[in-house]
Amino acid sequence: MSGTVRISKPTKSAMQSGRAKTKRWLLEYEPSDRVETDALMGWSGSHDTDRQLNLWFATKEEAVAFAKAKGMNFAVVEPHDRTIRPKSYADNFAFTRIR
Repeated sequence: MSGTVRISKPTKSAMQSGRAKTKRWLLEYEPSDRVETDALMGWSGSHDTDRQLNLWFATKEEAVAFAKAKGMNFAVVEPHDRTIRPKSYADNFAFTRIR
């Protein structure tokens, strides 16, 4: 099992409001084979079965240690931290509000 893998922390999907599945680190293989379209059914598929494998880790260090132990080439994609500005409902009615 040696190949190129990407270690990242996935972002939340547009269909969810919370950030429940964004706390763990994901190790996934880079595609090594092209996607082909089936002539009869029109489905797309590939001979690359490593694409189906997703490994989840609690920390980045665990994922990097696993990749090093298995002899994989890896790239770590650092997450962008989200800035949260505190808001108040009363700010909608403030006298200094710009209209």
